[in-house]
Amino acid sequence: MRFKLTWATFVPAFYWWATHSLRGLLVLLSRWKVSGRELVPMTGPLIVVANHLNNVDPPLLAAGAGGRRMILMGKIEIFKYPFGIVPRLFGAFPVRRFDADVGAMLHAERVLRRGGVLGMFPEGTRSRTGHLGKLQPGTALIALRTGATVLPCAITGTEQVRNPFSVLRRPKITFTVGQPIPVEALRRPTEEQVNELTARITAAIHALLPPKYHATYTENEAAGTEHDGGDPPGN
Repeated sequence: MRFKLTWATFVPAFYWWATHSLRGLLVLLSRWKVSGRELVPMTGPLIVVANHLNNVDPPLLAAGAGGRRMILMGKIEIFKYPFGIVPRLFGAFPVRRFDADVGAMLHAERVLRRGGVLGMFPEGTRSRTGHLGKLQPGTALIALRTGATVLPCAITGTEQVRNPFSVLRRPKITFTVGQPIPVEALRRPTEEQVNELTARITAAIHALLPPKYHATYTENEAAGTEHDGGDPPGN
């Protein structure tokens, strides 16, 4: 039987090497602090979600949550070569944002049905203001269809990393883990159920963020949602 090399062959080794290396760099080049890591469930299907401030956030999500290998869902644009080699080696998979990407949804569900960990940024894009934006409904829909626990997290400080020279100031970067949100599996989640879970996830992430990352009433109005519950919409 002939052995065939694929991207998956190298993923575990690259993932753990990159994740541990990133933790070392964060300690060396920034004022890195993680709170609540003991809250991360070590078994069962899990969706780790957080706010999104910078392109460095995806690997930081893995470094912050730790313990279990995470499969990241990323925008399809970052998978273009030559840079696309990195997310592939990290084990990430692409999604077309703000679109009904059925293939990505099914892939995410397969990861969770195998008891894996999925990493997502429910806003679907980086925040341009630093404030938590309106969440897309994909995360809640996947959680409800699989019964995966949702783990809300908050990232702060990465918006200061604008270029390699930013690390000279040793920016303060924090990763805060919140209380897991248990979810009951539903074969056909209704729109109301998706909206309700999206609102819970929004409120959970919002509660972990310092006041400076909270949107003003005017911004919430413009987004058509309120961050203490609000309307819905995944990565």
